[in-house]
Order: sequence, then C-alpha cells, then structure tokens
Amino acid sequence: MSGVFVWIEQFKGEPALVSWQALGVGRKLADEIGEPLIALVFGQNVGELAQKAIHYGADEALVADDQTLAAFRVEPYAALVTKLIEERSPRFMLAGATTRGRDLMGTVAGQVGAGLLSDVIGLDVIDGNLQATRPIYAGKLLSKEVAEGDFQMATIRNRAFPTPDPDESRTGTITQVEPVMAEDEITVKVEGVEEAVGEVSLTDANIIVSGGRGVGGPEGFEPVRELAEVLGGAVGASRAAVDAGWIPYAHQVGQTGKVVSPDLYIAAGISGAIQHLAGMRTSKVIVAVNKDPEAPIFSVARYGIVNDLFKVLPALTKAFKEKLGR
Repeated sequence: MSGVFVWIEQFKGEPALVSWQALGVGRKLADEIGEPLIALVFGQNVGELAQKAIHYGADEALVADDQTLAAFRVEPYAALVTKLIEERSPRFMLAGATTRGRDLMGTVAGQVGAGLLSDVIGLDVIDGNLQATRPIYAGKLLSKEVAEGDFQMATIRNRAFPTPDPDESRTGTITQVEPVMAEDEITVKVEGVEEAVGEVSLTDANIIVSGGRGVGGPEGFEPVRELAEVLGGAVGASRAAVDAGWIPYAHQVGQTGKVVSPDLYIAAGISGAIQHLAGMRTSKVIVAVNKDPEAPIFSVARYGIVNDLFKVLPALTKAFKEKLGR
C-alpha cells in the first residue's frame, strides 16, 4: 500500500473549495502514515489546477486531460479512478461530500470493494485504519466510525475542516495519465449546463441568511436577500418555503436540501424542524429570529431574537451598511 489519494473536483477549471480542504486532511493523514499525498486531477485544460494542487500540499498530481473528462460523468471518472487504485494501491482516498463526490466515491467503493465513510467532520488514523466523526440523528449526536480493509475511503463535509494556505514554493511531480473510456463507450452525454448567475454558493458561503415559513410569501424574502447581500452571504430557505413555491429548491437547507457549515447562519422565520436542523446545526454561530419564543430553532442558536423578522432584518441591514460602509 502506498499513498493517499485526493480527488480534486472542478467545474470548467475552477476547483471546489472542499477539494483544498480534503488536501489539507490528506496531508495530515499522509504524514501520519509516512506516505505521499497524491492529487487526482481530471478534466480538460487542467494543468494549472494540477500545479495548484502541489501548492496546496500534494506531492504528486496524476493528471488526465481529455475531452471525455471535460464535464463530470461518473462512468469515465470512476473507471479511471479504479484503474489508478489498481495500479498505485493507495491506502486511503478522500473527496468532498458534494453531489459529484458522493456519486464518484460510492461508485468506486462498490467497484473495488472498499469501506466508505461519508460526510465526515473529523478524521484520524487509529491503528492503521480511518476513524471518522460523523453527525447522526439529524446532527443531534456525533458517531465515531472505523473503516476496515486494505483500502479505505472517506468524503468530508464542506467547511468542516480548515482550508490550508497555498505554498507557491512547494514542488512536486505532475504525471500524465490516460483516460480509460472512449467517448463512444460512455452512455451518458452532457447536452448542456445551466448555471445560476450572480448568487453566492450555499455550500461555500461563510455567511448564510435563511428564511422560512415566517416570511409569509415570495416577497418576504426581500429583507432576507438584502441582509445577505450587505453581508456578502448566500440566501437559504427552509423546506416549507421551498415547497410553498416562494423560492427555488437550490436555496433549500436541510436533510433533503443542502448541508451547510458557514461561520454565521441567520435563521429568520424558521421554526427549526429536525429536517432543517440536520442541514445547518454544524454552523459555527447560529442566530435565530422568530416571534415564537418556543420555536425549536432557539435550542441550537447561540443568539436568539424574539421579534418580528420584518423589523429585525431591516434594522440589521441598516446597521451593517453603516458599519461596513456598503
């Protein structure tokens, strides 16, 4: 067994922030077992990204630069990862617990028969095996779980680990590898991509302002958006607000939406159903605004404001505009 693999997720050459966090965790694990840290960089025109992986801690980058890998498709990606695992025999492999990361890692784990620890917020090596800390029961409890086997895998929750500082003086090896599948062998075809424009990514955001049933309708999200904008944050929502058609599903935070861990989470008009708490309770600081003093959201909030959100949010927006000069 030799090395720790980390998959570097990217879209059009732009890396997912969680990939650098995974490299930071991988660096720690690689040092503990005395093995090299190896970044897997797949896509098209990703040479610069491979060099950045070296700066973020990788000793080597295995680069597959090909049109068949330009857009993420689990078939060619999983086939190539499986081949590299068979050739290199790494001890561990990490990736972000994103939609793509879960898809890839679950497929590869099934193909190679590896243990997979998912959505972890803590990771250590105990007696040569990965031991993960994972939230369970909608985040109410933390579970310690251990992987077994010669090859072990884990996906890490975005923002649960620090992002390492890049060191541009670091040097490493960049090795070119060939894709496994030709285009005519890949059954899934990408016809097009629709991107959200002008919005901060929920999963990457340091600050999130979310609205729930208490906003009362689509127009009720306006003060939520205004506060998020002045703070440079993202707009979130509860399932109730999404199900009511007040805001698109892309903003949903919770068990059936996005799982987030921002530095600051402001919940306005959200009662705090267990499904919503499952998606945001690992936030560093939670501020709840609700007229109901018995709302469950207050049980997880560090700061609670029992008042009308339509009074509180505009006041906060005004104060932050003055404080931040925006």
